[in-house]
Amino acid sequence: MSAIEFVFLTPVLFFMIFAAVQFAMYSFADQVAQAAAQAGARDARASADANPGGWQGKARATVDSYIQQLGPSLVLSPDVVTDQPAPNTVRVQITARAPSIVPGLDLTIRAESSGPVERFVQDGG
Repeated sequence: MSAIEFVFLTPVLFFMIFAAVQFAMYSFADQVAQAAAQAGARDARASADANPGGWQGKARATVDSYIQQLGPSLVLSPDVVTDQPAPNTVRVQITARAPSIVPGLDLTIRAESSGPVERFVQDGG
């Protein structure tokens, strides 16, 4: 390999390394956000029927706890929205940013989890 080829291939090699690291960081941050949304929705589903006004705070606390445990430096500025899109259904949405090693690159993460509220229904018989 001549010196000229080396000079031209080095930036390409560095770009590929940075791209691979950036992709891995984004993917892991996305997985952390999805896990946090699912955990928040699980808590919301379990407590929404018994505690109609307090389930949203509990879901947000669960999301924050998961993010702090799994990746506080990977999920940046999380915005957690909890709502009921339909009767007896809860939803947890997270919008956050992933860290960027490429200057000027803004990577947004969105995760959502929803499900029916768990309730006890007495047997009719």
